[in-house]
Amino acid sequence: MKAARLLVLVASLAASSAALALDVGDRAPPLALPDVAGQQVDLQGLRGNVVYVDFWASWCGPCKRSFPWMNEMARKYASKGLRIVAINVDKKRDDADRFLRTAPAEFTVVYDAAGMSPAAWQVKSMPSSYLVDATGRIAWVESGFRDDRKMDVEERIRSALASK
Repeated sequence: MKAARLLVLVASLAASSAALALDVGDRAPPLALPDVAGQQVDLQGLRGNVVYVDFWASWCGPCKRSFPWMNEMARKYASKGLRIVAINVDKKRDDADRFLRTAPAEFTVVYDAAGMSPAAWQVKSMPSSYLVDATGRIAWVESGFRDDRKMDVEERIRSALASK
């Protein structure tokens, strides 16, 4: 009997968790965090641009592979209105700094050691990426970073930029 109740509880929690997940068309949650220089970066202040929001951590192997690609996207599309905001979630800033020495960022990096933004954005894995359109709505969501998906993601960026 206990096992059956536990199974029902686990199933209902999973269903409620899925219902709460951010999805395409949802309004992007608020985001205001300090950058490398300690200046506050606020997603609201970037409205009118397409924003690629990427959650990353120093221990994440796929994150290290994603940084050169995000640098390329920033170089190609910044003039068209793309902004990349990469949110580091390491508890220790030194870990993030060490990562950035080996994988430099040519885009905005902000820090959330308290881990409040991953909860608000319902991040399930590292990296997790969200494409936010010019109106502040989520246009696309992806967990992980795979080399075989780079062209598809770039096409989504181009499409969001064309729609702004």
